[in-house]
Amino acid sequence: MKKNIAVVMGGFSGEHDISINSGTEVYKALNKDKYNVYRIVIDRNDWYYLSDDNQKTSVDKNDFSICLDNKKITFDLAFIIVHGDPGENGRLQGYFDMIGMPYNTCGFYTSALTFNKGYCNAVVRNFGVINLAKSKVVYADRNIDADEILSDLELPVFVKPASGGSSVGMSKVKEKAELLPAIEKALHEDCEVLIEEFIQGREFGCGVLQTKNEKLVFPITEIIPIGREYFDYEAKYQGFSNEVTPAEIDEKISTMMQNTASRLYDLLNCRGLVRFDFIYNEDKAKLYFLEVNTIPGQSSESIVPKQARAMGISTAQLYEMLVETFL
Repeated sequence: MKKNIAVVMGGFSGEHDISINSGTEVYKALNKDKYNVYRIVIDRNDWYYLSDDNQKTSVDKNDFSICLDNKKITFDLAFIIVHGDPGENGRLQGYFDMIGMPYNTCGFYTSALTFNKGYCNAVVRNFGVINLAKSKVVYADRNIDADEILSDLELPVFVKPASGGSSVGMSKVKEKAELLPAIEKALHEDCEVLIEEFIQGREFGCGVLQTKNEKLVFPITEIIPIGREYFDYEAKYQGFSNEVTPAEIDEKISTMMQNTASRLYDLLNCRGLVRFDFIYNEDKAKLYFLEVNTIPGQSSESIVPKQARAMGISTAQLYEMLVETFL
């Protein structure tokens, strides 16, 4: 009997539409001869099944079921592809844990930790396996003093929501006068803001997947913004970047990044498909931790699917690996 797979997409954040794109790619790629695949969309107003002709059927949140043609349908696995809240911060995982529903991502604790960049940085720094930029976290309900911040950090700095993704609300600040407006911009996305010193270097990403039988550490991708100072929202989703896979970099450095990504995957108790992002400063020959993305994008042009294809793994094979790992 075919297993029922719910591809869960959408969410409450500014990444809602990006998640829909990722989820649609997963839905199309999963083998319908092997699985019964259902699109489940989450938004603030409703959770619903979306049919191929775009008809909506509400989800019963008591057991995450739907009713179609007077028949109750339950699921064997939730394939979470919700970027941001509530899919990447652990809330959805906590719900599925409570109702006993298997899912394909990191667990509640790891998701919650890694989603908050300030907390995650503190934990990763304590591991002692990689360098991190100097940083400071400020909060919406406390006094924010530019002079105090810049007494600890040197310009330029990056200002970003502590919890969030896709570079939404992010700014690069070069002058003191730009700092408070940048913080205010980030506070529109989150009540906590991470301020990090700028690290000069090249940006790289590395996907990692632990299956039932093996750990796959994917080829390194270099992320090169086009006409942008950094990998912002437009660079990510509007074509203003060039992503080179495998990265054109010395093999020793590539291997170091892969080994570091694999080590962090274990130390952070990750599950499923995760991408680690780094900055490499060539002058200092130092690798810096940037962030971990526990639900990386899965559109046709996203980084991790490209890395998988570079290994000879199709997107359909990649998603089947994920499904079979957690069924």
